[in-house]
Amino acid sequence: MTSAVTTDKSVRPGYGQLLRTPGALSFVLPGFAARLPFGMLTISILLLVQHATGSYGDAGIVSAVTGVSMALFAPVMGKLTDRRGQSAVLVPVVLAHATAVSTLTALALLGAPLWALALAAVPAGASVPQVGPMVRTRWAAKLEGSPLLPTAAAFESVTDEFTFVVGPVLATALCTGVHPAAGLATEAALTLLGGLFFAAQRSTEPKTAPQAAHGEKHASALSFPGLRVLIVAFLGIGAVFGGMQVSLTAFASEIGNPGANGLLYGVFAAGNMIAGITMGAVAWKIGPRRRLILGYVGLTVAASVLWAVNSAVLMGAVGLVVGLCIAPALITGYTMIEQLVPAASRTEAFTWLTGAVAFGQAVAVIVAGRLTDAHGSSYGFLVPLGATALALATLVALRAKLAPKAPSRVVNSSAPAATTAEPAGREHANERGIGHRTPVTVD
Repeated sequence: MTSAVTTDKSVRPGYGQLLRTPGALSFVLPGFAARLPFGMLTISILLLVQHATGSYGDAGIVSAVTGVSMALFAPVMGKLTDRRGQSAVLVPVVLAHATAVSTLTALALLGAPLWALALAAVPAGASVPQVGPMVRTRWAAKLEGSPLLPTAAAFESVTDEFTFVVGPVLATALCTGVHPAAGLATEAALTLLGGLFFAAQRSTEPKTAPQAAHGEKHASALSFPGLRVLIVAFLGIGAVFGGMQVSLTAFASEIGNPGANGLLYGVFAAGNMIAGITMGAVAWKIGPRRRLILGYVGLTVAASVLWAVNSAVLMGAVGLVVGLCIAPALITGYTMIEQLVPAASRTEAFTWLTGAVAFGQAVAVIVAGRLTDAHGSSYGFLVPLGATALALATLVALRAKLAPKAPSRVVNSSAPAATTAEPAGREHANERGIGHRTPVTVD
């Protein structure tokens, strides 16, 4: 499953080369089909519950319960996946999700009380299949030590952002143009079919318990301090998404143009996608730890301007810059998992990061909503600023914990004894994500 790369010239980091990786398309395409519904779920719940109850407040509560439930249960699903295998977990999960969403839909259409809808939202969120982390784990298994690994992380980030842009648009069109329940029905169907198709791609599925082959003891992903630092950092990114959603909506209303909300958020998301595409096509000369900190510096500086903007054009420009700064931080954080967490725990690690984004988003929606209601959108925009500033402070203070670990296993047992002094050099090479024969400068 591992693709060995010995020099930085053997593989050029680019999307074309990435997608030509043997077996890649067999999990990339069904993985995308199974992830598209992720961006449809909460907005579909929001629109259906609002239609059924007539209350945006009730709809927001049910949507928030769904998001928090997903964030809390995602790492559990990741740990089970590392131990049991992707297919063994994914098949029952997508079946459970389709059942849970169907139950929530039926309750909403039957006029069930808020407490019943909130209760039904728990399994609907908890059973969201973690296909994104599973795809990232397959990339990490196939590209370990390859310069294409940062490209794969960028590709996955762009794919995620695409689902966040297309999913809500599709769900809104279905709920408003077809039937209020059409969004959730489509979400459940796509999750079920895409998930089963992805699970059927067994040839690219990472082996379970790789620690048995290398004499490593399985450990929870949270036992690795670098992941804990990244979780705090990703909470900040989630807060940017949540704070921007609420505050941009309020800002558009305040300037007398509510319809501009969709365009403004689209520009923000486009910035993220543009930066993500660019990130995957660049061979970086600085290490991922430094890139991560610089990404958060840029994100914090950009977010610090939002509260003072008073025109749609300027907000679009600033929002674009904020989006451009998210991708470097997000992509680099995902890339560092390969260095900080062993293969036996990577799916769990990826789900912790995905859950951190979702949890940060849910909390930011609540906090920014209250601040916006009380004081206006300017105060809502303080949420992304405060969250990213705290994340940056954490990264700077604990940056030593993000250093890549020296390999704990022998890669080639037939190598001459003279190679025993190599791990330190390989650790430095891994800091740039390239082959160990290339001289590098690390941070």
